[in-house]
Amino acid sequence: MSTLRLCIAGATGWTGSALVDAVVAAEDLELRSAVSRSAAGGELGGAPVHASVGEALDGVDVLVDYTAHDVVKANTLTALERGVAVVIGTSGLTADDFAEIEAAAGEVGVIAAGNFSLTAAMMKAAAQLAARHLPSWEVIDYASATKADAPSGTARELAEALGAAKVDHAVADTAGAVEARGATIAGTQVHSLRLPSFTVSTEVVFGLPDERLSIRHDAGTSAAPYVAGTLLAARVAPRTKGLVRGLDTLLLKYPAGA
Repeated sequence: MSTLRLCIAGATGWTGSALVDAVVAAEDLELRSAVSRSAAGGELGGAPVHASVGEALDGVDVLVDYTAHDVVKANTLTALERGVAVVIGTSGLTADDFAEIEAAAGEVGVIAAGNFSLTAAMMKAAAQLAARHLPSWEVIDYASATKADAPSGTARELAEALGAAKVDHAVADTAGAVEARGATIAGTQVHSLRLPSFTVSTEVVFGLPDERLSIRHDAGTSAAPYVAGTLLAARVAPRTKGLVRGLDTLLLKYPAGA
């Protein structure tokens, strides 16, 4: 069994730190390098830490990015130019960003998910099933007060997967503050709350006359739920071609990491 060589960008961050430990403990994975501006010049898990992705890709099979919304696209494009597969766990990319990444990927695999939690993937799959039969819905996106981007990657990916919802009254016709109706993402209204005590929660509310259905995912306070899904993506990324969006999509294509 060959060893897959990984670079983790954002290696000292909340999710990145958990991934470093998991990669070091895995027999089939090698932490070849890491990226962290605060720890550049040192080591993590026995691997050298660099200040930028461009410096860290020698001998790397897969870049795993958990950085920030303002650098993730550049990191991804840099890796693709070098023929390195990419797993994107960073949120904040738009549909236009993903179109650019898909065009650049060519034959190189890119796997992106707004949320690499297995239970979040189940939430998204259930919501897509419900949307086939329930035409009206809105999404509520909960995150901590310090989260810079809105909506979250989880909420954006969900809205884009669900498509356009039926609305009885056009948002533009709202009396008062139109902004109170939220942002329109791929035809779905998304409302982002940023408050202390939340990590990341995503809820989609479906409505019919006299009845409602809510499907919600709540994340805990650790990064542990995101590790298994991210490593599944890393293991299959070199075998994919082009852009794959959503852990639910990946699970259908590669059940149990096959």
